[in-house]
This record gives sequence, C-alpha cells and structure tokens, in this order.
Amino acid sequence: MQKKHEKNNLEKIFEKPAKLLEEGIEFIEKEEKVIANKKPFKLAEEYWNTLGPGLITGASDDDPSGIATYSQAGAQYGPQLLWLSWFTFPLMAVVQEMCARIGVVTGHGLAANIRHNYPKWTLYLITSLLFIANTFNIGADLGVMAKGAQLILPSFNFILLIIGFGAISLLLQIFTTYARYAKYLKYLAFVLLAYIFSALLSNMNWHELAYHSFIPSITFSKEQIFLICGILGTTISPYLFFWQTSQEVEEENLRGRENEDNWHQPVPKKEIRHIRSDVWSGMFFSNLVMFFIIAACANTLFIHGITNITSAADAALALRPLAGDLAFFLFAIGIIGTGMLAIPVLAGSTSYAISESFGWKHGLYRKLKEAYSFYGVIIVSIIIGIALNFIGLDPIKTLIYSAVANGLIAPIILFFIIRISNDKKVMGHYKNGKISSTIGWMTIGLMAISGIAAIVSLFL
Repeated sequence: MQKKHEKNNLEKIFEKPAKLLEEGIEFIEKEEKVIANKKPFKLAEEYWNTLGPGLITGASDDDPSGIATYSQAGAQYGPQLLWLSWFTFPLMAVVQEMCARIGVVTGHGLAANIRHNYPKWTLYLITSLLFIANTFNIGADLGVMAKGAQLILPSFNFILLIIGFGAISLLLQIFTTYARYAKYLKYLAFVLLAYIFSALLSNMNWHELAYHSFIPSITFSKEQIFLICGILGTTISPYLFFWQTSQEVEEENLRGRENEDNWHQPVPKKEIRHIRSDVWSGMFFSNLVMFFIIAACANTLFIHGITNITSAADAALALRPLAGDLAFFLFAIGIIGTGMLAIPVLAGSTSYAISESFGWKHGLYRKLKEAYSFYGVIIVSIIIGIALNFIGLDPIKTLIYSAVANGLIAPIILFFIIRISNDKKVMGHYKNGKISSTIGWMTIGLMAISGIAAIVSLFL
C-alpha cells in the first residue's frame, strides 16, 4: 500500500514536467512548420540581397539600342538567331565576373588597374574611343526614349522629352546618394519584365523557338553577318566592363573598405560567392530578355512580312496590330525604362574610365563638390548626347558607328582584363581558373573577328 502511494506521489511529481515537455515539443513542431513555410521567402530575400552591380549591369545591357538590334534580328530572320541568346551568356558572364573580381580584390576600377600595370598611352586611346562610342549610344538611346514616350503620349514635344530624360538622369546621378541611387537602378531592372510579358502575349510557337534555340544556323549573308556583329557588340560591350568593376569598388566603399593606396585587400570567400551569383544572375536575366525580344518579333513581325525595324519604337508600333494594345504598351514602357537604366551606366562608365585614367577623384558615393571632374564628364557626355539629336542624328548610322567602335576596342580591353585577372601578384588566389581564362581568350578572338567583319561589311 505504501509502495502504491509512493508511486502515485512520483507520478504527480513528474506529471507537470511531462506535460510541459509535451507542450514544448508541440510548440517546437509548430514553429518548425512555420519556419519551413517561411524558408522559401527567406531564401528569396537573401538571394535578392546578394543582387546588385551584376543585376544592374546585365539589365543596362538591354538598352534601347540593344532592343532595336534584337528586334531587327527577330523581324528579319525570325527565330533563326535565337541561339545567340545562350551562346553569348557564358561569354559575357565570365568576362563580367573577371571585372567584378578585379574591382573587389584591388579596390580600384578597371581603368585604374590598367593605368597602374600598363603604359598610359594604351589607356588614353581606349578611353577616347569609349567616350565616342558611349556618347553616340547615349544620343541614340535618348532619341528612341523620346519616340517611345510619344507612342504613349503623342502630344508630347520630342525635343522637350529628350532634354527632360537627359536632365532627370543627370539630377539623379549628381544629387542622389550612391546607396539610394543603386537601389533605384536595381528596382528599375524589373522594367525588363515588360519584354517577357509582351512576348508571352503574342502567339508563341514554342516548338520552333526551342529548335532554333539549340540548333545554331547562319546564312553567311552580308546583312546577317553584320547583324550578328551588332548583337555581339551590344551584348559584350566595353562600357559594361568599366561599370561593373567600378560598381564593385563603390559597394566596397559603402562597407567602409575605402583605401586608395591599397591595391590588394582581403576578401571573404562568401563575398566572392555572392558576387558570382550576382553577376551570373544579371547576365542570365539580360540574355533571357534578349531571347524574348527576338522571339516576340519573330512570332509577330517576321511571319507577317514586316522585316525592316529601324528602332525599338518601330518594333513597338509594328507589334500593336499583331499582338495587341497591351503588348504594344509594355514594349513602349520598356523602351523608356531601359533607357533610364542604360544612360547613367553609359555616362558613368565613361566618367569612371576617364577619371581613373587621369587620377581624378571619382565615385558616385562622392558629392559634387568632392569630384567636379568626375561629374563634369557625366554632364558633358549627356549634353553631347542630347545635342546629337538636334543635328540630324541618324539612329541607324549611330548604331553602326557605336558597334564598330565597340568592336574595335572590346578585344583590346578584354586583353587587359584577362591579363590582370590572370596575374597572381594582383589577384592572389582569386585569379582566373583555367576554364575562365580559356573562355576569356575565346571571347577576345570572337570579338576581334566580329569587329573586323563589321568594318569589312561597311565597305562591301
């Protein structure tokens, strides 16, 4: 009887803890379910936070001039050249990753690295050609943006639109802090989704698109060779090299690692992984948009015999009766949005290159009074770009001259990028691997052939 009483007492003693333990287990299980449900959102948030310079650089590559080139490819040759969207993806991703690593490891932009390691005259030649190519590109983009705005609001004055777009871009770059401006550019990249949606609204022949996506074909006509050269020139563009490198330096400055005298700084491996994820994501997004622009024009314009597209605005107008008002509206909005993204990148990359070449103080993180020369180059580039539209600027000739200039200077700049990123003294254990180096040299060869072909085709 006594033993039974003792047993009951023991049960009473442990009853409450056991109940608390049971309730604790139930609580943990519930929390685990909540966490499991939240995990995808958390992962998505963490992934979004790793995106920055790479996403902005990739999105800016699809500027109005690039859109016009991709639209022409789809309108003139249907889906035949879709394979270029995946072919150029690893080439530009590898090169942009090299630029990003150079920036984050050395703490200096691409032009500063070339100036530090090679003869200055080569850099002065490169930056001169870059200034010319980028300024013409700015002029063409502003003109196309104005026409794109007139598609939606026909009563707006063309000249005032060009001046307005140029002025807005300047004011944002000069008077907005880098942290806020980078966030603006990052979210502006979403405007490129307009091209994906506009393509999906058209009648897509997925079987044919899939075939031409994975089976390369070229007709070797003069027109197609030149168009392919134009696509390569607008996809693997020199201004992207300078912008990517300098933006990584800007990000390092935000983290408080600014040290202009230090040419090699320790970088956590986790940060390199984030940079790689950012760059490859940005380049994938860029090429995905390129795919859908070509596909949209192939499945609407080409099959209806509309084969001559001279600008992105022409492509939007031609899409309207074939794909509907919504597709037209999205395409037109995309022109304006991508222009607002690309113009600061074009002007900024020119200013980074020139400022670093001459050793001027530079950086969007600096205020105007701290870097008059740096902001002065941006102002001059955009003003000349605006002025080009008032002297009878021909958008097609502008694109040709820009493509030729890019084709001439891209292989030269790529040579320095690969040499610097292969140099263990500069990059330490973050130098290129064999695969990256091989792809880099292949890209140089391809861009050299592209530049020569573009020049030859002008005289045939």
